[in-house]
Amino acid sequence: MKIGIVCYPTYGGSGVVATELGLGLARKGHEIHFITYRRPVRLAHFEANVFYHEVDSEDYPLFEYPPYDTALASKIVDVVKYQNLDILHVHYAIPHAAVAYMAKKILLTQGRYLPVVTTLHGTDITLVGNNHAFAPVVEFSINKSDGVTAVSQSLKDDTLEQFDIQRNIEVIYNFIDFERFRKTNKDHFKKIIAPNGERIIAHTSNFRKVKRVEDVVLIFQKVLKKVPSKLLMIGDGPERQHCEKLCRDLNICDDVRFLGKQDAIEELLAICDLFIIPSENESFGLAALEAMACEVPVISSNSGGLPEVNIHGETGYLSEAGNVAEMAKYAIKLLQDEALLKTFRANAYAQARRFDIENILPHYERYYQEVLEKSVHKVE
Repeated sequence: MKIGIVCYPTYGGSGVVATELGLGLARKGHEIHFITYRRPVRLAHFEANVFYHEVDSEDYPLFEYPPYDTALASKIVDVVKYQNLDILHVHYAIPHAAVAYMAKKILLTQGRYLPVVTTLHGTDITLVGNNHAFAPVVEFSINKSDGVTAVSQSLKDDTLEQFDIQRNIEVIYNFIDFERFRKTNKDHFKKIIAPNGERIIAHTSNFRKVKRVEDVVLIFQKVLKKVPSKLLMIGDGPERQHCEKLCRDLNICDDVRFLGKQDAIEELLAICDLFIIPSENESFGLAALEAMACEVPVISSNSGGLPEVNIHGETGYLSEAGNVAEMAKYAIKLLQDEALLKTFRANAYAQARRFDIENILPHYERYYQEVLEKSVHKVE
């Protein structure tokens, strides 16, 4: 198949999943065309069967903001026509699903029907559901897609609750590439971070309020009183400065490292003993899955799709969002019991194997084929 993929090219989960999906499909022989305003962060090198089409949204004196939606729709039409795409897969509802509908209508005037699959990733639903300015467009765009997928059952349920959806939503989970995410021997690196054999705890996110990054610091403070530990804060965003100040106020700066955005996050996870993700809302929990693939147990909230990934009492522990005391108690319990930690490491890895990209890719291929078969000779 010739598949167009529209996504955000940044470090966010939707862009990462979209890029890894495209690369996985390309390895299986499909021709993949990424359409976005910048080369995706995980598309760093030349790959067979992979093409990148940059959306150029110029500034015009008439517009306060560059008209990206219009430029993207035009680029989609161009790529579909001249690369003869079979199907378009857009990730994140805003604005991609609406733009895809516009491109579809343009192509219809030229006698071409473009099947569109929309994948919902989380904040495009959970945040927009509370924003009346966008909700009608999101609802319309989902209903006008030829196929719709969600990355967890929780997200599907949220979408059906917040919008009047007239079509089926297929749950296809996020995935992990075990060629990249696996535990490797990085003892030399571990000794730099924890020279006296301290436990290493990690958190990674985009440091927005919904991630409750402050809770990570507060949990770590409690753990540090019981277990010699180091905390790696990976990522960047609006809450970073506040968390750095909190570390200073708590006098724990010597044991916390803010590492910013990292490309080789798997090398950091390889040296970790525990991963903390206390988010207020998490549609799936890709960061948790990446940690589990590297045999790192997870302490998380029970929000959104996290319970579908992190199994309480087996791969880690779940608590209500904001329950810092309980999360710290669970963390201390694991870190103080080497035998229990070893068991949880093995369980985390086994659970992560369920989400191996090689298991998930066939679901997408089958779904694309279903959408294509239903779209034959279709005209709106």
